[in-house]
Amino acid sequence: MPYIKVTGGSLTAEQKELLIKRLTQVASEIMEVPPEFFMAVIEELPDQNIGIGGRTIGQIKQEYQRNTGDL
Repeated sequence: MPYIKVTGGSLTAEQKELLIKRLTQVASEIMEVPPEFFMAVIEELPDQNIGIGGRTIGQIKQEYQRNTGDL
């Protein structure tokens, strides 16, 4: 049984459903395995638990928002 795991920040219920659906569809097509054989898991981590370059994702997002107004 193929296993798909995504680890990242918080998502809405709608985002999770869409992510699971699309990842399963693409993996099924590429691997030529029926979608019902796939297991997909989303592991959410708070922004303060993820770091890149010595800064938390929360800090990076704040800086990005200050510079672009997006996010």
